[in-house]
Amino acid sequence: MSESYHMRRKDKAIEDPATLRRILGEAKHITVAMCKDDMPYLVSLSHGYDEEKDVIYFHCASEGKKLDYMRANPTIWGQAVLDFGFFDGHDDCRQEFTSVMFQGEVTFVEDLEEKRHAFIMTNRQLDAPSEGLQRVMDEHLERATVGRIRMDNLTGKKTKGVEL
Repeated sequence: MSESYHMRRKDKAIEDPATLRRILGEAKHITVAMCKDDMPYLVSLSHGYDEEKDVIYFHCASEGKKLDYMRANPTIWGQAVLDFGFFDGHDDCRQEFTSVMFQGEVTFVEDLEEKRHAFIMTNRQLDAPSEGLQRVMDEHLERATVGRIRMDNLTGKKTKGVEL
């Protein structure tokens, strides 16, 4: 379990769990930090957030550095960010954003129906055209690697002007 810290700027904290999860559902990508043999590694992923199961899905090739790290140590730290651009007031110029940070554990999905569900969730999250999705699933689903991230320790932050 990770050490507990508090947010220094309480006025920027997002504490409502539904709001934190809504941000996960709106973000197009997440960034995931991993560690293996005391070496950190960071990667950005397209993903699908399943609100009912409260998990994040991703799919990828069946080998590579990311998978080596996740298999050696399934504990990850992740972040989703919604960037609202710059607020350009008369006396202020600030970046407006919301972010959610989470600790999680990665497991890999073997069940074909859950893999199919993960592909659909990811496609939906990215607002991708659905025309070719069935063809992609028919060609790649069985051999695709699908990860599932179960999250805990969600925290959130927003800039002062952002209304959620």
